[in-house]
Parts: sequence; C-alpha cells; structure tokens
Amino acid sequence: MLTIKTFQFNDFGVNTYVLANDNNECVIIDPGCYSKAEQKSFDDFLETSKYKVEKLLITHCHIDHILGIAHLEDKFGVGAWIHPAGKEFLRASVGYASVFGFELERVISPAGFVNEGEQIILGNDKIDVLYTPGHAEGSVCYVIHEQKTVFSGDVLFQGSIGRTDLPTGDYDLLLKSITEKLLTMEDDYTVYCGHGPISTIGNEKKHNPYLL
Repeated sequence: MLTIKTFQFNDFGVNTYVLANDNNECVIIDPGCYSKAEQKSFDDFLETSKYKVEKLLITHCHIDHILGIAHLEDKFGVGAWIHPAGKEFLRASVGYASVFGFELERVISPAGFVNEGEQIILGNDKIDVLYTPGHAEGSVCYVIHEQKTVFSGDVLFQGSIGRTDLPTGDYDLLLKSITEKLLTMEDDYTVYCGHGPISTIGNEKKHNPYLL
C-alpha cells in the first residue's frame, strides 16, 4: 500500500504528490516546486524520509505542473515521464514559463512515456494510466485501483473541471474523458486533484455543476 503526502507549490498552488511504499521507494506526481525555499523544503522531506525517487510522473505538461522537474533531475538523477502528446508543451516550456513570470534554465526532455492502459510498477504496487485529454493534449490520470485512488491532474476538481481555453483545450472532449474514464469508477474512489482539496467520484457525480 502506498502512502500519500501532499505539497502545494508555486503561485498557482499546484498539488505535488509523493507516493511511497514500505521500502521507501517513491514516485512524485507533478513536481511544482519552484522557489529555492520550496525546493529546499521538498528536498529536506525526501532526504529525511530516506525516500528513493524512482520516477517523476506528470499528469500534463502545463508550466505550473513541471516547474520542479529540472531541479529534481539535478538533485536526484531522476527524470519525468509524460504522455507523448505532451511533448510540444515541454519543448516550449521556457517560453511558457516567461509568459507567467517564471524562469526555466533549460528545456526539459522526457525520460520516458506513459500511455493509456499501461501500468507503473512501484515494488508490489501498480499505478494505472488513463489518457484523459480535453484540458490539454497529453493529459493523463493515474489510478491505484487497490486503494481506490485517482490522481486527476487538472481534468477534475472538487466542484469543477479543468479550463479549456488554453492551447489544445476542448470542452466536449474533456467532458467525454471525465464521463467515460473517471465517472465509471465506484463512488468511493478518492480524487486527488491538481489544485485544491481532495474529493470523491461519488461527490462529483452528485454535486459538480459541470457534470449534472
């Protein structure tokens, strides 16, 4: 069983998640740590916990979700895994960063790719990949079925859904992704969102105004 630790980073309040097993192996979902203070506090946590970082898993490559990749590559020698459709966002990341007042020292290259139906293996635990475009090309959700847990990135929020007015956004496609990939899960699945508080699939079915 994986333990889950949540951090909130950068001016956009991105939720960064650390998933760790009993052997202190971990994966990090959406490393958003940007400032020197954020990076230090995150490094201190990982080192104090004696975690071995195996992979950085990216739900989508919007700039706020990838600001910590370069630092963690340099610090822990581990790279980011993305969906292939998100490559163009990475290639343009330095430019996107400057638009929002951030600075990236280099363009990030993916360490590998995740695709629909694949699993990330961490010891005895399995993390399934769902392709869920609509907010952005290359958006994926990560699901741990044994723990009834889904990491939704910016696809689904508590009481809301991802915006679709950015490049490659598509409202109808986003609703299709949510309806066909997420709302088919049981109501007691916990949803760890890319921003804001956690929710459940059942709560979003009943109360999310975009899904009623």
